[in-house]
Amino acid sequence: MSGLVAPQMSASETAAAVAARRISAEERVRQALRRMQEIQPVLNPFTVILADEATETARALDRALAAGAPPGPLCGVPVAIKDFTPSAGHPTTRGSWAMSDAPGTHDPVIVRRLKAAGAIIVGKTTTPEFAYSSFTQSPRWGITRNPHDPARSCGGSSGGAAAAVASGCVPLAEGTDMGGSIRIPAALSGVVGLKPGLGRIPMDILPTVFDDMSHFGPLALTVEDAALFLHAVEGQDPADILSRPPEAAPAPPPGLRGKRFAYSLDLGYYAIAPEVAQATEAAIARIRAAGAEVVPVTLPWSRRLNDLWSELWSVALAAAWGDLLPEYRARMDPDLVALIEAADGMDAIRYKRLEYERSRFWHDFAQVMSGMDGFLCPTCAKPAPLVADRDRQHDVSLPDGRYDGLDMTCPFNLFAPCPAISLPLATTGLPVGLQLATHPYHDTALLALARDLEPVVGSAPARPANGAANARRD
Repeated sequence: MSGLVAPQMSASETAAAVAARRISAEERVRQALRRMQEIQPVLNPFTVILADEATETARALDRALAAGAPPGPLCGVPVAIKDFTPSAGHPTTRGSWAMSDAPGTHDPVIVRRLKAAGAIIVGKTTTPEFAYSSFTQSPRWGITRNPHDPARSCGGSSGGAAAAVASGCVPLAEGTDMGGSIRIPAALSGVVGLKPGLGRIPMDILPTVFDDMSHFGPLALTVEDAALFLHAVEGQDPADILSRPPEAAPAPPPGLRGKRFAYSLDLGYYAIAPEVAQATEAAIARIRAAGAEVVPVTLPWSRRLNDLWSELWSVALAAAWGDLLPEYRARMDPDLVALIEAADGMDAIRYKRLEYERSRFWHDFAQVMSGMDGFLCPTCAKPAPLVADRDRQHDVSLPDGRYDGLDMTCPFNLFAPCPAISLPLATTGLPVGLQLATHPYHDTALLALARDLEPVVGSAPARPANGAANARRD
């Protein structure tokens, strides 16, 4: 493991310690800021570090707690916000020279709720331009690297968020996920990444509130931290017509004994790297040993599923950002430009018919999920690629008919109401993620299952002996 992967207090530990005044919010934030300053020149996970603002916010929280104010669920927790998500008083460049660096004038719902819960915003994290890629590099901010091996990608598009959590800067970071942009970097960087069911967290930062593939979610040290984040920010808001109230369904009984999981190593068509296959199969064996039934299933899928998602994604990019090309083309990522231009030949009837294919894929998945508690597969088909790679190098049909792709996440954006989470697996090499998905809007069940799976499939995150973040580990 790289020395850039450092232990720290989890979000739940931090909130409890600050609320009980065993550690001040100011000291916890200072620990985070020290680590951020150390990591930034090496990994480049941040576009801005809000040292003065975060310190003053922490001091104000300490004064309020001393005066008897009730602590929030994220009391004193250092949190980073993705540079795709606006925030008041900070520039939001979305990785592009086409965006102004003027400070934002408002907070979206998710940021307001994080602050109301007691979280302290300590910085903004890098993203590829307009969050289009599985590799976090942009014309404006350069390359963000993987804490486990800086020669490799941390994934994307919430790559700065994943690197910030994995390197010990923050225990929680906000991300966005349109095709796997939370789960991909979580898997490649060795942290937890949650895509909730559609609308669980109001999505109010896009030009449309009718988007049906986009999600907010956390990158976190633990499943418990991811749940803490979700419960602090979920719930309906008029800003997003598709937003939903918190789920009222009870959690399933604890423990894996008696649970039933459908399982596919390759989704029927992926080429799986040997180290991913080995780590995944070993995890499945441990799940079975813990008393769960894991049923191998066959899906009649092909790379057409990925191509379908890519067509939808290119249209979304073109609609949102295509008007920028005449002025900014020369300063934009050429692969992003190519994706935007790929949407030019899409007429309305063909676009509508994509829904018919999407529906068939859903019916395939619904059939294998009948009678199951969850669905398991790798999050990514291979470990972290080199930073010099590009998406197109991992979008290849092999001579044997298999698909040489990187991520295995986009089905659960096509099936957007189905929550999905990536859990880090125990491995002696680069990180590998196990993806768990559940039935539509069963977020409570997903988190309960993930809590039970976490200690079985992975290893507990390291904790400093003194209960404080280790900001100086080499």
